[in-house]
Amino acid sequence: MSTLIESLETDHEGYLKNRSDWTRELADELANADGIDLSDAHWEVISFLQEYYENYEIAPAIRILTKQIGKRYGQEKGNSKYLYELFPKGPAKQACRYAGLPKPTGCV
Repeated sequence: MSTLIESLETDHEGYLKNRSDWTRELADELANADGIDLSDAHWEVISFLQEYYENYEIAPAIRILTKQIGKRYGQEKGNSKYLYELFPKGPAKQACRYAGLPKPTGCV
């Protein structure tokens, strides 16, 4: 892993302990470590999650994420298949980690 990732305080699953440490560069490094190059579609979900967290002070579980993405961007994006193509290790968990948010509620 890169020195940027290693220099930040995270929990045992790699979620940032301090949201203020988040940067786009960090998100790119986390994704690259997972073999993902973040596209505009990824950033759309990451930005949505950050906005959701600002409004509700909670990271949404997959069901809520899917439903809310669908309301905002349409059913072609608001479905599990689309989100798992972007974030194969779990859309809510993986995208929240890239977004610098805590692990979503209800995720194991």
